[in-house]
Amino acid sequence: MSVRVLTGITTTGIPHLGNYAGAIRPAVAASRESGVDAFYFLADYHALIKCDDPARIAQSRLSIAATWLACGLDAERATFYRQSDIPETTELNWLLTCVAGKGLLNRAHAYKAAVTANVDAGQDADAGVTMGLYSYPVLMAADILLFNAHRVPVGRDQIQHVEMARDIAQRFNHVFGKGRDYFTLPDAVVDEQVATLPGLDGRKMSKSYDNTIPLFSTAKQLKTAISRIVTDSRLPGEAKDADSSHLFQIYRGFASNESSAEFRQSLLDGMGWGDAKQQLFALLDAELAPGREHYNALLQRPDDLEDILLAGAAKARAIAQPFLAELREAVGLQSFRSKAANSTAKVKKTTNAARVVSARDNDGQFRFRLRNAAGDVLLTSIAFADGKSAGLAAKAMIQGSDEWQSSESACALWQAGVLVAECEAELADAAVIALAELRALED
Repeated sequence: MSVRVLTGITTTGIPHLGNYAGAIRPAVAASRESGVDAFYFLADYHALIKCDDPARIAQSRLSIAATWLACGLDAERATFYRQSDIPETTELNWLLTCVAGKGLLNRAHAYKAAVTANVDAGQDADAGVTMGLYSYPVLMAADILLFNAHRVPVGRDQIQHVEMARDIAQRFNHVFGKGRDYFTLPDAVVDEQVATLPGLDGRKMSKSYDNTIPLFSTAKQLKTAISRIVTDSRLPGEAKDADSSHLFQIYRGFASNESSAEFRQSLLDGMGWGDAKQQLFALLDAELAPGREHYNALLQRPDDLEDILLAGAAKARAIAQPFLAELREAVGLQSFRSKAANSTAKVKKTTNAARVVSARDNDGQFRFRLRNAAGDVLLTSIAFADGKSAGLAAKAMIQGSDEWQSSESACALWQAGVLVAECEAELADAAVIALAELRALED
């Protein structure tokens, strides 16, 4: 069984070293592991909570998309998409909001910090607090639970949100599950070495603090940023307190254990801060230079980025759409037609009728196939990571409405903007007839 890994980055700024070390690098590494089904997204709905500058958000979406790919993400292997291209996310957000306790949301770190700041300033406790900020954990839960992620790589400050997603999932399962657990309970994954990378001033590296080191700036800009890292006043030749040094913490996040130990010892032996910053620059520039070139090339091809993200959204929605249909039924929002059909006797299916068969292929992925009465394959679905997702998508295909797109050699079946399956152009008419037969049996 594959393990589903999911994470995203809020699109409010240019990616920095903290994003790379705490989220992007471990996520890309995880996507290459055997048995991992990776989902990575641009959290652009979350961006609206923190930023009301449309131009900044638009530029950030482009920059972060290019960053993921420049850092080695394989969009063919992973599912890479924009949060705003998945409407099922916002619908699930509401279903989860209806079971999320206010007391749970009251304990969210971001909300509590805003309240504390207001009280300290002598203002109303909720001054300036939007429902977006307050409900942020529910939207994050929807991101995670829509795809039933098992592992969520996050920085240490986001662990609480994953735990809240677990709480909300358990509540939904309890209220509506009736013996079935619709949602998998996710686990937060934190790299202890780089969970929260310090910024130039020693606080957590964050766009909010304006203390970041941009990830793919020029070598000159990188060197200038490193020179601004705050250090103490100890002179060359004086022993440095390496373990409390922000500079050393950044170095350790990118160096091997052996190199980190050597660097630490050099600080204890009196290496000057200027030399230490030069070593840090050399280390970072060596790691980031190849990706920097790829990143700048991608920024010049926004149409290619758009195509990659829309293809990822189609893959994601092929899973999200049928799953949300199940959740709608669980809470009582099912179609009257399907309810009536379930209460009447159905025509017995025989081997002499069209049918859909789902199976694992040699590449380890699951696909369903539409076969005619003779057993000939008429239509083959896109790939799914597990049999359940393939089965749900097949069910949604039978119950849905069709949109066919044809070329000289192939024909594609789309439903609600999601690519479902493909067939040879000459088989399209037979596939349409077979689908009609299946729907007649369902009715």
